[in-house]
Amino acid sequence: MNSIPVLGFSAYSGSGKTTLIEKLIPTLKQQGLRIAVIKHDGHSFEIDREGKDSRRFTRAGAAISAIVSSEKTAVIASKELALDDLLPKIRDVDLILIEGYKQAAIPQIGIARKENGKGFPKDPSQYLAVVTDLELPAKVPCFGFEDIPQITSFIMEWLKMQKASDFTHFNDEGRAKMVDVGEKPISRRTATAAARVLVSPQTYDLIRSGGMKKGDVLTVAQIAGVMGAKKTPDIIPMCHPILLDGIDLTLFLDEERCSVEIFAAVSCDGRTGVEMEALTAVTTAALTVYDMCKAVQKDMIITDIRLVEKTGGTHGDYKKEAFI
Repeated sequence: MNSIPVLGFSAYSGSGKTTLIEKLIPTLKQQGLRIAVIKHDGHSFEIDREGKDSRRFTRAGAAISAIVSSEKTAVIASKELALDDLLPKIRDVDLILIEGYKQAAIPQIGIARKENGKGFPKDPSQYLAVVTDLELPAKVPCFGFEDIPQITSFIMEWLKMQKASDFTHFNDEGRAKMVDVGEKPISRRTATAAARVLVSPQTYDLIRSGGMKKGDVLTVAQIAGVMGAKKTPDIIPMCHPILLDGIDLTLFLDEERCSVEIFAAVSCDGRTGVEMEALTAVTTAALTVYDMCKAVQKDMIITDIRLVEKTGGTHGDYKKEAFI
């Protein structure tokens, strides 16, 4: 999951976005931040120029080519990538600055310059702050184009607030609360989770042959996992009740590990994610495997409960690295 703060700079062409970001990067670095920048160019651009090997790869039909040297790396994709696709690929930085993507649902600083006569892309009150030489009512913090130290201080304070708000399940008094998601847009959300139950060879053979007295272990555990996903807000205090669109729960036997492998894929169209529903599904299924087999074996191990992948939401997509 990409939890790196993202800050956009929204303006019409010719307003000075690039120059402003260029001036801010050194001052933010002086504050100890590692900065990444994503620029959306409304025009075509060339990075794999004529005569370069990357241009030859592109012409040959490569969808993606990467050029790596001892000093830098470049990845060239032969298509436009959405911001939600780009953000999860950026790591090891403290702040991502976005130039363009005016309509993206990210925190933004608005920029407008009097001489180009275009104003702001949206109502100035919708921005965190504005940088302009226009006369504006003091609805949001307003800076001039040369106020780089002040803008830097504003960004640093905003970052502190982001870190403080990471613990969203507590109010100002430190008491538990359910997060209000009423203002979030409805979007497609998916999550996949996994779990593993390590069993003895004897238990493994009984599960595989259907010899457990309580019945078909995998079928009962599958049903239990689906029921568990639907009951998540009843057992996890701060989870929102969600209208789930689908729960696909799969169990299979791994002979080499002598284990029951469990995977759950959950989806919905909603304002909050379904990671907890997927994790509850595989945990419930694993506990059911234990319950079905405990008369034969008491020392089974439920392990490796994990989120494998999630999509949707303001924090972007997440995919766990290869798990053995």
